[in-house]
Amino acid sequence: MFRPRIIPCLLLKGAGLVKTIKFGEPKYIGDPMNAVKIFNDLKADELVFLDIDASKESRTVSFELVKKIGDEAFMPFSVGGGIKNTEDIKKLFSAGVEKVVINTGALENDGLIKKGADIFGSQSIIASIDAKKDANGDYSVFSHGGTKDTGLEPVYAAIKMEKLGAGEILTAAVKIPVIAIGGAGGLNDFALAIYKGRASAVAAGSMFVYSGKNRGILINYPDREELEEIFKDKKLKKIC
Repeated sequence: MFRPRIIPCLLLKGAGLVKTIKFGEPKYIGDPMNAVKIFNDLKADELVFLDIDASKESRTVSFELVKKIGDEAFMPFSVGGGIKNTEDIKKLFSAGVEKVVINTGALENDGLIKKGADIFGSQSIIASIDAKKDANGDYSVFSHGGTKDTGLEPVYAAIKMEKLGAGEILTAAVKIPVIAIGGAGGLNDFALAIYKGRASAVAAGSMFVYSGKNRGILINYPDREELEEIFKDKKLKKIC
């Protein structure tokens, strides 16, 4: 039975784990290493770590922290944050990262995605595209942790990254695998993203770190039986 990847997307602010809602003020939710241990026990498919301040502060995600994550994580994980050149990519792979996530660096330097894909392979490069409404109410691509409007139309940016050699993209409208992220409130939303949105994998943040209406911090992950049930044909027909 087909079962897509379900990926917790965890936000870093320095050495701490945080969560934002629609690029809003980050809220501290704990130690990333504790989160990794819990997701190990819960048998998560993959993890994604994104340092939300790295590009804004003109620095790279902490290689020391990434190395610690690599030593602890049982599952494949991807990392993004302030990646500016292939040397940064090489260091992250040396620390145990399976894929790198590039956002601002790709928008500021067209050659970074292409060079990274040429050296390390397209399968190891994820181009992340943050799309939100601009002052006119139209969707635009934002960089630097969602703070700088590039003026680029999201579909155009996605297709461009695909042509440059990205192996996966955090958006839609391309032929390469797409990881859908943003706004998931339950497992049914994952099924909709896969079968109606045609994503190849789904990622979420709040759903895996909060619990209940009051958003109490509780790291969680659906078990195999829940995931198999939601992606059964009969269940999907009711949802989609």
